[in-house]
Amino acid sequence: MSEAVEPEFWKRKSPELMTRAEWESVCDGCAKCCLAKLEEPVSGDIVYTNVACRLLDLNTCRCRDYANRKQRVPSCQILTPETVAAFDWLPASCAYRRIVVGDGLPWWHHLVSGDPDLVHRVGASVRGRAVPEAKSGPIEHHIVTWPNEGPNEAPNRDP
Repeated sequence: MSEAVEPEFWKRKSPELMTRAEWESVCDGCAKCCLAKLEEPVSGDIVYTNVACRLLDLNTCRCRDYANRKQRVPSCQILTPETVAAFDWLPASCAYRRIVVGDGLPWWHHLVSGDPDLVHRVGASVRGRAVPEAKSGPIEHHIVTWPNEGPNEAPNRDP
């Protein structure tokens, strides 16, 4: 992304008024949206698995073919200001969801901290927790709860 974004734009603009570059920069890089999800047959509840989309780079937590992801993986859901509110399967920590509901960005988000790797170090991403789709076996054996859990607490900043 080459277009610059203004500091703290998310505090002044609604998602619908953000530029494409601003909207894209809101992504915290957790990749939880790239995990396979299952719907409980009786309750209709959505449960997460630790099985990653085949396009997800498990080290960087980024899509290997972001521009063509919908064509290559038809079930991929594109997150836009208009669609995020309807995707109740997004975890509470998702930066897109937080912005849309007015919660702001967490302390570990790269736009707040200036550190794009912090999302991984605090345990808010799928890095080290997800398995590749090709090696997963039966998906029912991979149900997990951690995508809906919060990241590790903020480090103690006292001297």
